[in-house]
Amino acid sequence: MFDLPNRNLKGQVSDAEWQTRVDLAACYQLVAHFGWDDLIYTHISARIPDTEHYLINAFGVAFDEVCASNLVKIDIDGNILDGGPFAINPAGFTIHSAIHEVRHDAGCVLHLHTIPTIAVASQPEGLLPLSQYSMFSIASMAYHEYEGLAVNPAEKKRLQENLGENNHLLLRNHGALTLGPTIGDAFMRMYDLNRACEIQLQMQACGIDSIKVGQDIIDNIYAQAKVVHTGTTGGQKAWPAMLRKAYRINPDFVK
Repeated sequence: MFDLPNRNLKGQVSDAEWQTRVDLAACYQLVAHFGWDDLIYTHISARIPDTEHYLINAFGVAFDEVCASNLVKIDIDGNILDGGPFAINPAGFTIHSAIHEVRHDAGCVLHLHTIPTIAVASQPEGLLPLSQYSMFSIASMAYHEYEGLAVNPAEKKRLQENLGENNHLLLRNHGALTLGPTIGDAFMRMYDLNRACEIQLQMQACGIDSIKVGQDIIDNIYAQAKVVHTGTTGGQKAWPAMLRKAYRINPDFVK
């Protein structure tokens, strides 16, 4: 009743796939650690390098139970290629498949339902330029109007059009999405976005006017954010520390 099916894929898949599995499992552990998970719902997907195959969490497995070997390999249509005893939530992959179809630069797509991102996404003005954290997100922010549960294939085209070339998406009345060339980049973008939303809500709760960052700085921030939070100076630089943190939290994720 309390034991998950056990399998060990280490040595059974390519080195690139195994490293992606370890990184993605660590990301799930970190999301659970920070309290960003939503029971067994929401998803983080990652493309296996040099393939059109993806990894995603098994349906019914809590985020803090995710490990490298119980992630499920699927294709762009959500068909299971190597799930062993595990299945996925097909509806949960709708949003991810929409992004992976058109954003071939996206090694990872991270979609969450955190309280701060839902609250800010549901405000008419969305994310405001109130903190340095918001700068990283506003530089590459898009919005998608709420259409109900994301089970309608026709919504995929509108998701794609709304996201465009941006790396952050606030889904009105729903949550948030970030993507990046690596799992570390996508994670860092979500960290900054969630923190920016938390700060905005606390400022608004004070009931007094807040100082907004000037438009001239906002116009220049995209180039600065690209330097600080992508590649070897950003997500890739922070990710080894996050991997160590995930291992301290739950060393079983590497199995």
